[in-house]
Amino acid sequence: MGGNLMRTVEWDNGVVKMIDQRLLPGTFEIAEFTGYREVARAINEMYIRGAPAIGAAAGFGMALAAYQSDATDRAALLRDLGVAADVLRQARPTAVNLFWAVDRMLCVATDENLVYVDDVRDAILADAQSLADEDVEINQRMAAHGAALVRPGESILHHCNTGALATVDYGTALGVIRMAHEQGKRIHVFVDETRPRLQGARLTAWELKQLGVDFTLIADNAAGHYMRTGQVDICFVGSDRTAANGDVANKIGTYKLAVVAKENGIPFYPVVPTSTIDLDCPTGDDIPIEERDPEEVVGLTRDGMPIAPDGIKVGNPAFDVTPAKYVTGIVTENGVAYPPFELSLKKMVLGE
Repeated sequence: MGGNLMRTVEWDNGVVKMIDQRLLPGTFEIAEFTGYREVARAINEMYIRGAPAIGAAAGFGMALAAYQSDATDRAALLRDLGVAADVLRQARPTAVNLFWAVDRMLCVATDENLVYVDDVRDAILADAQSLADEDVEINQRMAAHGAALVRPGESILHHCNTGALATVDYGTALGVIRMAHEQGKRIHVFVDETRPRLQGARLTAWELKQLGVDFTLIADNAAGHYMRTGQVDICFVGSDRTAANGDVANKIGTYKLAVVAKENGIPFYPVVPTSTIDLDCPTGDDIPIEERDPEEVVGLTRDGMPIAPDGIKVGNPAFDVTPAKYVTGIVTENGVAYPPFELSLKKMVLGE
């Protein structure tokens, strides 16, 4: 992780290896998967999370499917890959990178210049590896654009986890923070704990501690206090899908941060690779919002006792949508998009 231990997800001689993020920060463990259905389960159960990391995992999952298929002709292989694609797409519905990566592998598989099925298999693996390598390079380009927005000595508010663990390596919003730190800007970070799965407390705090960045972990409900009292200068968050109009779907709790940031005149920047921008999705209202297991909310205990009564109704949306009017700008690997987002995001993605 972060160039020190390993990439968040990588291919090793027919095995997809992932850092098991469910166990952090207490235990650093590498999970190994040898089938695409296992990879889909790992995505669903959040061994791996973060849109770019999910995309890379899906790419390697398709490579596993290609090599494990016993097809001897292209048509049979494409049928097997179609089955695998459906299984992987169902793993998590909101992160557009998952669908983008699966479709990219299917596009490779239909290249008519590949005559033999083994050539198709090798090409899918090569492209899955390229996708992973590109992610690291893209993150560093995003980080440079985002770090330019940070002035020396500023305090940054960050939600969820968007670092090396959420990507193949380096990070999106946390990559910006990492680069600002590496540039010697003496930043401070307020880290939202990010309930109910506590990605901020468990993962972001772990990463920042590894990197030597000065930070303070805060309860989610404390963020407004720190913004109102002038202790936050700028906000950076990630995005699992960004609509064509600039609406941003991100980890639950992002929307209220953006509203409070706007109220207090604090710049609010999602940091997103262009692969996360869905130009076919008109607005945030068109983004499916994943509803997760109620146990994530009520399964916590305090002093060995349950935190809630048995048999109650629980809502557990994994994401919310932040309308574009609360977004100052969107940092991509191709620069920072500003309103009107319908024009600027299209330019970032298509170069138009």
